[in-house]
Amino acid sequence: MTEKITSKDNSLIKHIAKLMSSAKYRHENACFVCEGIRLCMDAVFSGAQIICFCFTEKAFEKNRENAGLICSAAKRCVELSAPLFSKLSGTDTPQGFLCIVRSEEKSFKAEKGSCYAALERIQDPSNLGTILRTAEALGADGVILSSDCCDVYSPKVVRGSMGAVFRLPVCIVEDLTQTVWELGKKGIRTFASTPRNAVNINETDFSDGGVMLIGNEGNGLDDSTIDACTDRVMIPMKGRAESLNASAAASILLYKLICG
Repeated sequence: MTEKITSKDNSLIKHIAKLMSSAKYRHENACFVCEGIRLCMDAVFSGAQIICFCFTEKAFEKNRENAGLICSAAKRCVELSAPLFSKLSGTDTPQGFLCIVRSEEKSFKAEKGSCYAALERIQDPSNLGTILRTAEALGADGVILSSDCCDVYSPKVVRGSMGAVFRLPVCIVEDLTQTVWELGKKGIRTFASTPRNAVNINETDFSDGGVMLIGNEGNGLDDSTIDACTDRVMIPMKGRAESLNASAAASILLYKLICG
């Protein structure tokens, strides 16, 4: 049964607003918001647990078939007034579809032959979203995040991932350096992307898979994390630029790791 809400003081509206703005609140409630027709449909087709589907009357009528599919998958369906939806929206041109989705952190089980990305202190949501999207597109087995990366379920990351957050296993670890040491002890190769004392990726054997580590946008990987890795690799550059954007570098590195 569909509810209708027009008041900004409604408890659901306040809940959505907090989910949109607070990583802590998202973590405490184990859910996040995805907005837009494509992302909401991705949530349905990916089997995500949709707690609530919010929509405007105009959007529902315009996209009745898709709206019906989302409603059938959602535990709760709520019609919002257009002005209220616009105030909640994180986009300049709201499409009138929004879902609250249950977040599920997944464990990872890296083994020889598997391919993972591991990200340390990535701070730009756009970078993180793009890396997740790229990792899924290339067929990565999952992504490992240090706990000080930006929130994987922030609205900007969710949008940038183009639905990858629903499908790609993402594991957050408190101590990435220790995790890397443990992977090495299991015989899993870990590749630190760094320009220092590193081997050209075109001269590196990636046939056994492994974990590709990409560091912070400004400072790269911590020295302790680099030291914990079994290998050091670098992207050869012919131009005058000193470095690549983190997401651009990740795309090249993951392509070499996964696709050879």
